[in-house]
Amino acid sequence: MALARARRRQYTPNYWPGFVDMLSTLLLVVIFLMAMFMVTNYIITQAASGKDTMLSRLTRQLSELTELLALERSKKESAEDNLSALQATLLNTESENKRLTGMLGTASGATEDAEGRIAALGTKLDDQRKITNDALAKVELLNQQLAALRLQLAALNEALEASEAKDKDAQAKIADLGQRLNVALAKKVKELNEIRSDFFGKLRAALGARQDFKIVGDRFVFPSDVLFDPGSSDLKPGAAPELNKLVTALKEIEGNIPPDIAWVMRVDGHTDINPIATPEFPSNWELSSARAISVVRYLMSQGISPQHLVAAGFGEFQPIDAGSSDEALARNRRIELKLTER
Repeated sequence: MALARARRRQYTPNYWPGFVDMLSTLLLVVIFLMAMFMVTNYIITQAASGKDTMLSRLTRQLSELTELLALERSKKESAEDNLSALQATLLNTESENKRLTGMLGTASGATEDAEGRIAALGTKLDDQRKITNDALAKVELLNQQLAALRLQLAALNEALEASEAKDKDAQAKIADLGQRLNVALAKKVKELNEIRSDFFGKLRAALGARQDFKIVGDRFVFPSDVLFDPGSSDLKPGAAPELNKLVTALKEIEGNIPPDIAWVMRVDGHTDINPIATPEFPSNWELSSARAISVVRYLMSQGISPQHLVAAGFGEFQPIDAGSSDEALARNRRIELKLTER
């Protein structure tokens, strides 16, 4: 009996430490995979705010998950190898148990103890198989999630390419529209300049050889003293003939301007630097504006459309002569006409 027990202790393998290490390693792997899955979902959610950043992060996470999957597959193969080894050990143990049972047919108590150990070992082996199956199921779930992630990445790439194509097409259309608009504007400006030159030519011809009526750049300048008394915004009786010449020239070109050109005749009032302070005109602003409005009202009374007239007052702040002599002050007291775009 003692010899049999000694032999039984001699042939019992001690595989528990390796079995426990394997379980711990597998558990850590599962926890690590779950953590990596949660981190990956968080990164994907955060990356949705920017296409380029999201694509870069998804590509990097895809590479990392691929490496982790390869590592877990390797560990799974190692676990399966360990399981096969345990199964082989179990078979050997069962075979040895049968052999010992045959040899120790009379030692029923010892046999029952050995069978109890074998049953416990079988239970633990079943538990190990269950843990392994759970791990394999989680790996399969991770594979499915990885495939879904790849599909999302492909869809994002397609959306990005479509967006870039639309953006290029829109930019091309905008550039073409801007070029056409610039050409159209340049054409309208050219037409308006030609009309302005023709208008000034007709107005100069109508006014004759008067030296006090001048063309300065794109403006026609009238001395205010010809049209108004000092400190007044009422037209002189003698101003009507001069303004009628302006009306005649305006009517001649008004019908020749194409309807698609938005034009106006701007009437600007200017004063000299001498201040005025009366109940009617508290400052030169009011005086210059009132004189411009008087000219506009007269032009309207003679049939010029109010849609083509603008009145503006500049006071003494836009002089054409910086001097302080009587001649300089007289030149600064003026009415300017400017044919321009609305």
